[in-house]
Amino acid sequence: MIPITTYQDKGVAVFGLGRTGLSAVRALVAGGADVLVWDDDPNRRLAAKELGARAAEPLAEAWDGIAALVLSPGVPLTHPQPHPVVALADRLGAEILGDVELFARGKPACKVAAITGTNGKSTTTSLLHHILIEAGVRSQAGANLGHPVLDFDVLDQSAAYILELSSYQIDLTSGLRPDAVALLNISPDHLDRHGGMDGYVAAKRRLLEMAGPDVPLIIGGDDEYSSRICQDMYAKGRKVVEIAVGRAIAEGIFVQDGLLQRAGYEDAITDLSNIDTLQGPHNWQNAAAAFGLAEAFGLSETQILHGLRSYPGLPHRMEIVARVDNVLFVNDSKATNAEAAAHALAVYDDIFWIAGGIAKQGGIHSLAPYNGKIRHAYLIGEAASSFAEFLNGRVKHEISGRLVTAIQAAYKAASNSGGVVLLSPACASFDQFTSFEARGDQFRALAQEIAGNDSNGSSLRVAGSAL
Repeated sequence: MIPITTYQDKGVAVFGLGRTGLSAVRALVAGGADVLVWDDDPNRRLAAKELGARAAEPLAEAWDGIAALVLSPGVPLTHPQPHPVVALADRLGAEILGDVELFARGKPACKVAAITGTNGKSTTTSLLHHILIEAGVRSQAGANLGHPVLDFDVLDQSAAYILELSSYQIDLTSGLRPDAVALLNISPDHLDRHGGMDGYVAAKRRLLEMAGPDVPLIIGGDDEYSSRICQDMYAKGRKVVEIAVGRAIAEGIFVQDGLLQRAGYEDAITDLSNIDTLQGPHNWQNAAAAFGLAEAFGLSETQILHGLRSYPGLPHRMEIVARVDNVLFVNDSKATNAEAAAHALAVYDDIFWIAGGIAKQGGIHSLAPYNGKIRHAYLIGEAASSFAEFLNGRVKHEISGRLVTAIQAAYKAASNSGGVVLLSPACASFDQFTSFEARGDQFRALAQEIAGNDSNGSSLRVAGSAL
């Protein structure tokens, strides 16, 4: 834990007691603040009181005198309209901030990398973390991914913190001074929370602007929004390392046909297409960004390549969970919409596709270009009927209903000629599971049970082994 002493002997309110809220309570109490808390869930209020806080409903008389409001990232700050607690803090003259800003005010001694973007943040964060650890650099990763930042250990100058930051967290941060920053990409997302696309882009840009003038900025140039920011930062004389996929660039790092290359050099750095856990153009962008960040932290090319090649991957993101003979099982449960599912469908051939759940707007119409790669689809959850209607006449399919039925049928079919049993649902999970993690965990367990039963140990490989 990182104690926050900025508000010693001062009143601070914490609104929203999820994992980041309770983490802030611990850090503020440890730093000597008088912490008031509120959450609609009485169990969360009780947990905060056990940490040394006082529960106080957000009313002017109860919160009078607070110096700051620590707001959960999930609570609207400005759009669609400010939450009433934001207006209350304004009336009381209290500053409004998030746990990442508290972290920044703790003045971490070690280097800090900050990573944002619409897609790929988690993979890039975990990949950089793995590269640093493999190179012998003590490192901790978190914020939007995994551990809240205030739950980190206090590290010395030889170590590194790696922060995955959402646009919500950036909105609540002003004083972060990272030593390296990556902006991966920008596509429309969370527009209701930012008042439209301009507000969303501005939030991402703010992270780059918080960094000092000599800080390396690793910026993806493959979408119009990020490309514009990249060019603006070049024009301002900032230290920009552009990354690109599918095209050569004059300066920076790019990937073509899976080959990671440095602009201006004929020889490729490495062939990413040979790394099972970094398949597909989206992962090549993540790898290029992690490479640039690791170089900014002083790692050698040899050290970085070792980390890239040994990266185990993130759970539920094109995670290879088992293989039996010529059948591969891939858990892509994190693909909760069609855009995300397209990444996995683009990578593999001979796919026995498990899809369905609670459909997002647009369904799976955008996945039509991948129909030829799908041998058979097995449909589950609420979306099964609507997906079947779309696939009629396009892709062989059946309504399995439940994941266990789907994976058994998919494996039986795939084992005849080989292929990939792919869970990439293109849907939310909440009709049958508590989360996409729970859905992916069940798929992994079922796949490894099937593999264990059918291989007799002779040709079975499961996650964590050399696939």
